[in-house]
Amino acid sequence: MGLTMGTGPFGQHPAGSFGAALERPPAVVYAEPYPRRVRAVIGGITVADSDSVLLVHETGLLPVYYFPIDDVRIDALLPAGKNSLSPLLGEAERYSLHAEGRVVDAAAWGFSDAPDAAPAVAGHLAFAWHVVDSWFEEDDEILGHAPDPYHRIDVRQSSREVLVRVDQIVVARSTAARLLFETGLPTRYYLPREDVDPSVLEPSDTHTRCAYKGLASYHSLRIRDEVRADVVWYYPEPEREGEAVCDLLCFFHERAGVQVEVDGRPVRSGRSIWEGEQIPDIPLPS
Repeated sequence: MGLTMGTGPFGQHPAGSFGAALERPPAVVYAEPYPRRVRAVIGGITVADSDSVLLVHETGLLPVYYFPIDDVRIDALLPAGKNSLSPLLGEAERYSLHAEGRVVDAAAWGFSDAPDAAPAVAGHLAFAWHVVDSWFEEDDEILGHAPDPYHRIDVRQSSREVLVRVDQIVVARSTAARLLFETGLPTRYYLPREDVDPSVLEPSDTHTRCAYKGLASYHSLRIRDEVRADVVWYYPEPEREGEAVCDLLCFFHERAGVQVEVDGRPVRSGRSIWEGEQIPDIPLPS
């Protein structure tokens, strides 16, 4: 999840440490020029279109596009008061969108006075991700959230034995796993379907979307007549960064009763980047 999420250097649970001469602040804001044309479309109206966007990172939050005011349909926005955006950025001016008979509350925000934590965002406006119908970088639609340039995915083939137990029952064993290393997230172990006991798998209607790997589907597990919902996920048609794990099965080793072992050694559960339970992707709206 990059610089400011998960186990990143400025995330909620940094995996590493700085030298004695450097003291890590509890939270940071980092803004940088983003060298891509970005567009936001709401109700068929392009409300923002710019090749001079700032990408703003803040500890515990996904990156946010900030558009220069001159590149925003300011005539479609009406002031909607002020409220606090975050502890570091402080109060922001809020805007509702009014265009072609459509009203979207809390659609955008900006700063008339430069915040001390990120003076570069003054004179820019940002839109709430969920109120925008379609986001584009150049001509490609972006799904899930703004991509983080400091986020990386690597997949490595491994001949080490990966064994999965659920309630002490072995449900999978493989020496052909693919290990997915993703910035700020725990290592994930993707197994060929033929190495997983098919009798414990039940289909699920759940889907989540990862901005990098694509749309995930799920299986629940039936163990001793008890169904454990959405313990296994896979990518039937992944985006390019997930192609190496296409249709392979991955188990939530954070779930109670689920244990993944590699060469006989238990895998430790990763720290969550969300409050509550670790999830691999962003849930889709119901």
